[in-house]
Amino acid sequence: MEQLKVVGHYKIEHRNGAGDLFEIIECPNLVTDVGAKLLLDTILAGSSYVASTYLGLKGSGSAVVADTQSSHSGWNEVGSANAPAYSGTRKTISWASASGSGAGSRSKASSGTYTFTFTSGGTVDGAFLNINGTTAVDNTTGTLFSVGTFSGGARTVASADSLTVTYTLSL
Repeated sequence: MEQLKVVGHYKIEHRNGAGDLFEIIECPNLVTDVGAKLLLDTILAGSSYVASTYLGLKGSGSAVVADTQSSHSGWNEVGSANAPAYSGTRKTISWASASGSGAGSRSKASSGTYTFTFTSGGTVDGAFLNINGTTAVDNTTGTLFSVGTFSGGARTVASADSLTVTYTLSL
């Protein structure tokens, strides 16, 4: 019997202000309870399909499955009220077509690259996906679908550094 397991993965490239690659950070994801329910309700119950997906950055702290976009007390979103700041807003994600066949090899990935360029230094410890919220940093609307925490711990970024993020969800 086939068992379905949802696995998400963030891949982040950390570059300095000169554009030199500093490191590649692999970031497994935690699908939140509200994110899993949204996935099930959208596909199986025939509710409206997702209109927009936004990518944001997570500060230090722990994510748990009970986290929501309006309540994630173990961590803060970086980029506005919480250092480090970056230019622009949350990134609006576009998606490539789903691919693969067979358990564990079916996936859907973000298309293009999503780069956050920092205007101040600080600590970043992961990324998150927001469904049907807004691009506004620190906005609490929408559904917190998933949160990824950096393997190996939080990273310090300096002004002019950048993080380029991609995301893949596999079944």
